[in-house]
Amino acid sequence: QVQLVESGGDLVQPGGSLRLSCATTGITWDVFKTAWFRQAPGKKREGVSGILRGLDGRDRTYYASSVRGRFTISRDRANTVYLQMNNVKVEDTAVYYCATTTRSLTIAGVLEPDNYDFWGQGIQVTVSS
Repeated sequence: QVQLVESGGDLVQPGGSLRLSCATTGITWDVFKTAWFRQAPGKKREGVSGILRGLDGRDRTYYASSVRGRFTISRDRANTVYLQMNNVKVEDTAVYYCATTTRSLTIAGVLEPDNYDFWGQGIQVTVSS
């Protein structure tokens, strides 16, 4: 059974840092692709960052242009997926979701919410002074 549980959400000042965690069960990295999404009030859910295992066995990471250079996605051997958020901005305020899928994805599809089948409950990140 696939389960995803996010943690680490908080109130943080602009320019600060935060690390989100997504504890996963029931997934294997040779099959599952995992990504972070976010949804701000009144806006559509959008892809933030994704990670999957490439054909060479190495992790491949993908980022939305709005967070590239500020956010970093990673995972550990316990299959926990992290999103390190640096230099956060007010516009990063949203509910953040972790999601995973076994579907084959194109590069363009890695950050498309409709391609993901399993979701966490979401966690609030608020950036404000």
